[in-house]
Amino acid sequence: MILKKRTFKGGVHPPEEKNWTQDKPIEIMPAPATVIIPLQQHIGRPSTPKVKVGDTVKIGDPLSEPAGFVSVPSHASVSGTVKAIDKAPHPLGVEILAVTIENDGKDEFSDVILKEADRSELSREEIIARISAAGIAGMGGATFPTHVKLSPPPNKKIETLILNGAECEPYLTADHRLMLAYPDEILDGMDIIIKALNCKTGYIGIEKNKPDAIKLLREKVREKGFPYQVLSFQVKYPQGAEKQLIKAITGREVPRGGLPMDVGCLVQNVGTAKAVHDAVRYKKPLYERVVTVTGPGINVSRNVLARIGTPLRELLNFCGGLKDGAAKIINGGPMMGISQFSLEVPVIKGTSGILVLGEKESQIAEEQPCIRCGRCVVACPMGLMPNLLATLVEYNKFDQAKKYGILDCIECGSCTFICPAKRYLVHYIKHGKLEVNRAAKSAA
Repeated sequence: MILKKRTFKGGVHPPEEKNWTQDKPIEIMPAPATVIIPLQQHIGRPSTPKVKVGDTVKIGDPLSEPAGFVSVPSHASVSGTVKAIDKAPHPLGVEILAVTIENDGKDEFSDVILKEADRSELSREEIIARISAAGIAGMGGATFPTHVKLSPPPNKKIETLILNGAECEPYLTADHRLMLAYPDEILDGMDIIIKALNCKTGYIGIEKNKPDAIKLLREKVREKGFPYQVLSFQVKYPQGAEKQLIKAITGREVPRGGLPMDVGCLVQNVGTAKAVHDAVRYKKPLYERVVTVTGPGINVSRNVLARIGTPLRELLNFCGGLKDGAAKIINGGPMMGISQFSLEVPVIKGTSGILVLGEKESQIAEEQPCIRCGRCVVACPMGLMPNLLATLVEYNKFDQAKKYGILDCIECGSCTFICPAKRYLVHYIKHGKLEVNRAAKSAA
């Protein structure tokens, strides 16, 4: 059953700020002179290097191999020479083992990549093997290995695939422009995923502020005769969160502590579907992605097709450089993004946007005592009590915070956004989740 009112309980309405780039087509950025490619760009175990300093590589050559089932390889995004294998800055604010490649300017491609599309009927196992070999991890930002998502336990039958084109995060338009530029490839990737899962139904969910993408994909679905539906949603944050998408589309609620597969659903980003098409049809690894570079602190806002491993400094220079007064650089959007500490941080598989804010937008309001208004409770899309969770964390009552569902928080930032006292609710909750997980590991 499709709900008449396609939405979810809670959420907020932050300024969209899509106007900076929503009408700007994807531009191809020239490959930088040097790329820094982390060996962990995904949830799970870091991959293991399989090249050494001095090796010559081509675009698409694997630089590492998975270190287990929940792990994916990284690939060369330029042709050239391996100059270093050492720890380097990572968008998560830590240092991660990375392969540095000096670009030889030849743009030579690996022999593995097919020149013409493979349209043969592949088995489920062959499809998943190609996805795994391509190093695909969720491109909406979560970076969960895609081959793992497509391999649910036998007792978890997937009935419904949902492609996420909501892109509810303010400022970001990478998925929007991707849907306009590559609708055929996205739908083919969706069809491949449907066949791999052997599921019954498929939906593409898009917020109503992207009417051109909604119209185009509906036309393409009809033209190709696919039995899929393109659904439009109210513009509300965080509509793109997978549990909220599932609720809005199917009416099903993922149980506390559960996963979408527990209600027969699987959610993939539209960018992931495009990458699946590339991997299965051409054996093309994930070595480039679309990134929105935007905000009041950058001279030219753009949607950029950039090589994985491109240093942030080079990406910003391609967009005209920083304006005077640029004060903060965020990997992602303003609600869930992470402030960056180095311009040498590279573009990775989960880099959907780079937001540059000026001094005015970067100011942090002084935190005030909670006034017990309950707005954060109303706004929480997970039905939690952020005010209570934050207070419990402040007083180191982590066991009680766990009891009240702190691990169910998706860290969307709705509570902090709506709080009139400007409490740093998400920061408290993130710290609490870290302590709860740390205690669980110690007890194991």
